[in-house]
Amino acid sequence: MDKLEDTSSVYDFDPITGNIPATKVEITVSLCVLYTQGVETKQWREFGRTEVIDNTLNPDFVRKYILDYFFEEKQNLRFDLYDVDSKSPDLSKHDFLGQMFCTLGEIVGSPASRLEKPLGGIPGKKCGTIILTAEELSNCRDSATMQFCANKLDKKDFFGKSDPFMVFYRSNEDGTCCICHVNHDFIGDFTTSYRELARGQSQFNVYEVIPVTLLSFSVESEFTFLDYIKGGTQINFTVAIDFTASNGNPSQSTSLHYMNPYQLNAYAMALKAVGEIIQDYDSDKMFPALGFGAKLPPDWRVSHEFPLNGNIENPYCNGIEGILEAYHQSLKTVQLYGPTNFAPVVNHVARYAAAVQDGSQYFVLLIITDGVISDMAQTKEAIVNGAKLPMSIIIVGVGQAEFDAMVELDGDDIRISSRGKLAERDIVQFVPFRDYMDRTGNHVLSMARLAKDVLAEIPDQFISYMKSRGIKPNPAPPPYTPPGHTHHHTQI
Repeated sequence: MDKLEDTSSVYDFDPITGNIPATKVEITVSLCVLYTQGVETKQWREFGRTEVIDNTLNPDFVRKYILDYFFEEKQNLRFDLYDVDSKSPDLSKHDFLGQMFCTLGEIVGSPASRLEKPLGGIPGKKCGTIILTAEELSNCRDSATMQFCANKLDKKDFFGKSDPFMVFYRSNEDGTCCICHVNHDFIGDFTTSYRELARGQSQFNVYEVIPVTLLSFSVESEFTFLDYIKGGTQINFTVAIDFTASNGNPSQSTSLHYMNPYQLNAYAMALKAVGEIIQDYDSDKMFPALGFGAKLPPDWRVSHEFPLNGNIENPYCNGIEGILEAYHQSLKTVQLYGPTNFAPVVNHVARYAAAVQDGSQYFVLLIITDGVISDMAQTKEAIVNGAKLPMSIIIVGVGQAEFDAMVELDGDDIRISSRGKLAERDIVQFVPFRDYMDRTGNHVLSMARLAKDVLAEIPDQFISYMKSRGIKPNPAPPPYTPPGHTHHHTQI
């Protein structure tokens, strides 16, 4: 183990899945073996091992793991810690100290991308704590702006003024220089073409070199999605579920809301697929869950914005499992009705987003529906207004209905408009769930495919809002070193 390389890495491109990572993150872990899990088989595969540190209960490891990070995927990780008794690479020859399970998104989404969790795996024994930190590895995205001027130039032409231009050279590793740019915004009639000037340094020997003054120099940084997450921005997740009668009687197996005791229905699968990924970026894991298109007791009036938990003052559910439980209870108490109106739930989230526009929070609304929208004009207006706010909307269509009208809301090809106003940003992603169903009946794979597609645009939509408002990420807080340093510490 002590002869392993200092880093373990995965390839930039996976030829089997065709995946290109959004970015890379570097994770630091302590005294452990890292395992990753495949999406289809769910089998754990060893990814890499840290170096061995002798005679300490609080190892702080130098060796790092480099993983490809995908916001839109649930990337399961397992960390196993061992007390090494020999130089054997066989882990069964060493004492097992404990293990911890998490997702890569859970590490990245933790405050300052630092996750601290207890170790388990040995019944009845406290195994200690593991600390994981993540750091984004990326190329420099800074751009420099320079302003030059030249004064009192000699008149070089017989008729007219001089025709000045600037040539920029780049230094090579061997100490030589090569031309990298010619500023050809000339004053006057300069007839020599840019291509002719750029052929080589000798082309400029016939011209006089003149001194210039650097007036200003500024560097503009291009921030990434992870810069904002590490700076403390929270992703707030809200779900809205269609309770219209077109879903069918929930007590019958033909209904899209039918609660099969042995497998999730399409609504529950879509909710888990998206929610289990986004929840990693919300610190309190409390999510508003709404319904629309149902008659509610006691007066049985139709509502298009009701809390699934029945609490108007506090519609928040504890985690994704809490949303599923509230969804199941609502099916027992409300009457499915109609029509299919989206605008009320879009405006519901927009009200919260409008109250926090400083970059500290971003809102994602997931709408799951089975039918064609009934309030298209009102929904388009709500989306155009929402495009000015820190929010995105995901719409998942379930069942076999035709969703052609929904494509209009997804502004990938034609930007959505209302009352003659174009949406400031594209904030909607619509997909029919049936396009992602695995033919072999592998629901885990179906959910992974759905999540990957509907969530892939969120980071870019997030960045587009921050850039449009000139919002920079907060600096990440300094790393925390606990008193006495009694933890296992690892970096990814």
